[in-house]
Amino acid sequence: MIWLLKRGAAVVALLFALVASPVAYVELACRPSIVPSSDVPILPPEHHRPEGRTLLTYPEWHIVHAYDDYAQVIANGAPHDYAYFKSVAGFWQSLCSVSKASGPVGGFPNQFKSTIYTIGISFTFEMLAKALYEETLGRFAVVMRGDEPASLDILSAQQAAQYAQFLQQVPWYQWDFERDAVALKNAETDVWRDRERRFALGIEYGLKARYARVIKAAVANLEPDALRLRLIVRDLQPNRLAAEEGVEVISMRPEGIEVEAPRYRALTKLLDQWAAEGADFVEIAGNDDIMLTVTSSNPRLDQALYSFDRQGYGDTRHLVLVPVLT
Repeated sequence: MIWLLKRGAAVVALLFALVASPVAYVELACRPSIVPSSDVPILPPEHHRPEGRTLLTYPEWHIVHAYDDYAQVIANGAPHDYAYFKSVAGFWQSLCSVSKASGPVGGFPNQFKSTIYTIGISFTFEMLAKALYEETLGRFAVVMRGDEPASLDILSAQQAAQYAQFLQQVPWYQWDFERDAVALKNAETDVWRDRERRFALGIEYGLKARYARVIKAAVANLEPDALRLRLIVRDLQPNRLAAEEGVEVISMRPEGIEVEAPRYRALTKLLDQWAAEGADFVEIAGNDDIMLTVTSSNPRLDQALYSFDRQGYGDTRHLVLVPVLT
């Protein structure tokens, strides 16, 4: 009995060390040198986001991009073709890079780092669990299947693509994993690969559905992250800005037009569209610097904070910190 307790304690200690090691690495080896800023925001304080969050936001998007890459890979390949370990390493390496770069924008707000670490640990466990299965039993099932995808290979690829698109705007725990499990059951045939996919993905979807309910309950009483933000735009007419769905013109300022707009992917599309029409952006959520990602066939970009290959696309994503107004 004592032997079992000792063995169990050793396993727990090992797991704790594995979980804590990337967090400890970021905390110890990736600390920024804080540079005091004299910039005075234009927007009032209630519409400011700490400027360091423009960098701290990226790790969550790394996960969104990872699911998009995964969907792209399995659209024309198999789950074991996806580099799970590379994806996990990319999360922690990108977090380290943006942490080091956060000094000029005030560093990372401490109250948000624990959330990022929790998300990173969850993502790490999920990717490692998928790798363990897909690189062994999953790979064997593909060999037994042959070159032609089974019905549930096609369906699961479609589900992965839909999920990746969903994550562009909505938190993952809002996804209906139970619906996907039912869809697998209804589309299953007598082919062995279909049975294996329903079994493996059914377990995955079931666990995610349970975890999603836990997360929903945990955040139910928390103040939700703002779904809208304010920014100052110039060189476009107010009626043109207000013509976009979800956009509200707040006031005319000497620096430009204050507008309120939806965040996340919806904002990305708006900024891209307005920029193409000649708009300049003066300030976004009280920030005069913002980080964005760009994709390029060039694997290196001198001003990039971090660059990594996009799996399934054959190009590179770069993280770039730029002034809002150039």
